[in-house]
Amino acid sequence: MHNTVNESAGVVGHYYHPAPYFEIDTPFIPGHEWPLALIDMALSRGVEEYKLLRGTGIFREDIANKNSQLAPQQCFQLINNMQKQIHSNELGFLLGHEFFSSPDNPAIAALTQVANLQAAIDRLIEHQTQLMPLLNLRVCYEHDRLVIYGQDACGAEKAMPFLLEMMFTAFSSLSRWQNGENLPWQFYFTHSKPHYIEQYEVHLNNHVQFSSQANAMAIARDYLHRPWNNRCVSRITDAFAIANVPSQSMPLQRGFLSELYHYLHHNIQHNPNLEQTADAFGMSSASLKRKLKKHHSHFQEQYDLVRKDLALYWLHQAGWSKDQVAQALHFYDVANLRRAFKKWTGGLSASR
Repeated sequence: MHNTVNESAGVVGHYYHPAPYFEIDTPFIPGHEWPLALIDMALSRGVEEYKLLRGTGIFREDIANKNSQLAPQQCFQLINNMQKQIHSNELGFLLGHEFFSSPDNPAIAALTQVANLQAAIDRLIEHQTQLMPLLNLRVCYEHDRLVIYGQDACGAEKAMPFLLEMMFTAFSSLSRWQNGENLPWQFYFTHSKPHYIEQYEVHLNNHVQFSSQANAMAIARDYLHRPWNNRCVSRITDAFAIANVPSQSMPLQRGFLSELYHYLHHNIQHNPNLEQTADAFGMSSASLKRKLKKHHSHFQEQYDLVRKDLALYWLHQAGWSKDQVAQALHFYDVANLRRAFKKWTGGLSASR
């Protein structure tokens, strides 16, 4: 029985208390993994090192020697600097293809040594803090397909398209290598269609939609339990890899925005406001506002994101009426829901 959490399917009946979280300035990302690979790719294309690392607080020699843990904001600044200096838009995709190749990361080893796609998704969600911490990953079963949603975990802002390109390429590339052939993933991005669409077609596929209601990758359920052809490891090796995934004191640790989303999502029946949420997170309303600002967001934005996601699921997947959705999301009537939904998505019948 798989253990993927179907978080978008509804709300939990009991009150959810916030769990520990990391913030935009919490150093925990191994600098010698994908950040170093990104630096080396940029330098190989002629970018001057001081321009690439300006304002990041990163020193290449430190992370090359595996001595540095980077904060998310350092990674975001590195990505922003790189994009200013390089006119090519392929680095995120190229980095994605190599993302799960780190030989000394036990979480990656465990991810690559599973029997099928379902097991890989379970492992990805279970260890996302070690594997893809800058995205809040959620899994949802929608009719005959499985959808992996990717949201901003801790204030990525302008770096989000790059992170999504890298992360979606990484997992689709892993599934292609393990399965022995391309899988028919469908990809959705909230940003508008970029001028470098050919990179999406080359590194992902032709099933890409932009200006969507959410960032996501989806696949038919039929592919979830097909045995992967390219497994060349024994059960003993698999068990060893799993046993050596670093145990964290906070194994389900999320980014601050991820944890706030999780809290609001699971407590939507209580109609949580700013004051109630701040109290649940153990701080004043002013402190919560400051923390949200530090993460380039505000309370209403996060609350509306949760309500939009729940409304989309309840309307299009669960078959709820508009009256039921309006009541569950604490709108006075359907007209108010319709106005809010138009603001969020452009229309009540808008598809993802």
